[in-house]
Amino acid sequence: MPAPTQLCFASNNAHKLDEIRPLLPPSLALLSLADIGCHEELPETQDTLEGNARQKAEYVRQHYGVACFADDTGLEVTALDGAPGVYSARYAGPQRLAEDNVAKLLQELAGSADRSARFRTVVALAGADGTVHEFAGEVAGHIAEHGRGTGGFGYDPVFVPAEGDGRTFAEMSGTEKNLISHRARAVAGLLTFLNED
Repeated sequence: MPAPTQLCFASNNAHKLDEIRPLLPPSLALLSLADIGCHEELPETQDTLEGNARQKAEYVRQHYGVACFADDTGLEVTALDGAPGVYSARYAGPQRLAEDNVAKLLQELAGSADRSARFRTVVALAGADGTVHEFAGEVAGHIAEHGRGTGGFGYDPVFVPAEGDGRTFAEMSGTEKNLISHRARAVAGLLTFLNED
């Protein structure tokens, strides 16, 4: 598909928008859901990250007629058999509060010797031409004993990437996190695809 000059990101999450915007070239304008007049809750009824990302992107394209990409991200913890995974945002309940999710995660891992985990992001691009393409990114690491740092969002205060220097994502600047993060890697795949034509 021809490289677009503007692209909708299927989110009104200010943290995600702030994280993705610096990854895009100046020639590509990033639109939020609010920018296109979409204020309803997008459907996320699939049981995989791929399914949810695709469902959100296709919903926006079908209802608003714009090229759109959506992401779904999961924290997969080895000792919890891959949980919270696709349910990461609502791990502690439908209120979707990060502090509740982190507290539950630390409680579930109490006493566990294996604290290895990975973040995984899937980005789905629903093009104006009706095609859908998927791009994935992941980063391995482990879960800290307690939260550290004030940056980032979600599980960032307790996730220590293996490629880092021992700091959590929340202790890093946005620029530092974007060098190795799961979301940045998935978006890099998207940008490579868009630049192929």
